[in-house]
Amino acid sequence: MTHYQQLIRVTTNAKSLVRFTRQVEDVVAQSGVKTGLCTIFLRHTSASLIIQENADPDVLVDLENFLSKLVPEGNHYIHDAEGPDDMPAHIRSVLTHTSEQIPISQGRLVLGTWQGIYVWEHRNHRHNREVMVHISGDNY
Repeated sequence: MTHYQQLIRVTTNAKSLVRFTRQVEDVVAQSGVKTGLCTIFLRHTSASLIIQENADPDVLVDLENFLSKLVPEGNHYIHDAEGPDDMPAHIRSVLTHTSEQIPISQGRLVLGTWQGIYVWEHRNHRHNREVMVHISGDNY
């Protein structure tokens, strides 16, 4: 069994969803793994990873609007060391994911036609986020 790891850096804008499917696909290709598993892990506590609709941007807008209503900013929280968006960002990342696993078949991610991989930025400012991609599997 082969193991391969690579760090991807994703620059986000304030409260946005940044698709980085292509970068993960490139790591899978570089790994040489034909059958296996791709694990992606976001090394942050105020952003998250999602696999979601990649064709209609309205879906992403609706998701952001829903989560903003579910976890509002404001003086509702004790922890505000980095501002009023800090604790809501932590809660949003708990409600979503910081890691995902995607099967690999024939050297490619087994994503659905309309699925894309996104970093979901929950903070009000631009950040440089790090995603560790770990590929495990066989080369045949």
